[in-house]
Amino acid sequence: KDVQKEREPHVYLSKEELKEKIQSYNSSVTDKLKMTLNANGIYTGFIKVQMELCRPITVQSSQSQGRCAPSNTETAFYLPDGCVNTLHISSTNTVREVIEALLKKFFVADNPAKFALYKRCHKEDQVYTCKLSDREHPLYLRLVAGPKTEMLSFVLREHETGEVMWEAFSIPELQNFLRILDKEENDQLQILKNRYAAYRGKLEEALRGVLKPG
Repeated sequence: KDVQKEREPHVYLSKEELKEKIQSYNSSVTDKLKMTLNANGIYTGFIKVQMELCRPITVQSSQSQGRCAPSNTETAFYLPDGCVNTLHISSTNTVREVIEALLKKFFVADNPAKFALYKRCHKEDQVYTCKLSDREHPLYLRLVAGPKTEMLSFVLREHETGEVMWEAFSIPELQNFLRILDKEENDQLQILKNRYAAYRGKLEEALRGVLKPG
């Protein structure tokens, strides 16, 4: 169930309270992705983000990671379903910074404004998905919920169709999308043609059997 954007109330903890909460969190960790509290009160840790992208993303090749790289080394493709990435972040990192870091990690050239980070949580035997505010802090949400992804997980999605910032797409990106759509359309047409050709072959074979002199 998708719900409207909401902001998680941020409770400011004392250094001692924060230390106890992080110790409790780390005692429940089963994958070694623990949190660390620094002397300045900032803590670091890991979050996992599931990629649920419906539209193709544009990725730079290894030769095009410099600023002066030619645009023809960028490739648009669909990301496989269920892809999960792990990020090491701090308690000061916002949702917007997490999205930018995630895209940068995998050389995604798309404008970060195209994407939104969602939290998925369980409440009263139901699963809720809620879009997070750009200024929220994902590591704080992870700490409060505990390490179990069944209780809270993060999902990267595109903005809803009505929220798409089309001006954020470059002309090469839009052209790549059109090429991908054309290919998908041709593939689907070929599948339909093969299906009807197989149907026609069976009908013609049956018809020959009926008309065959006995």
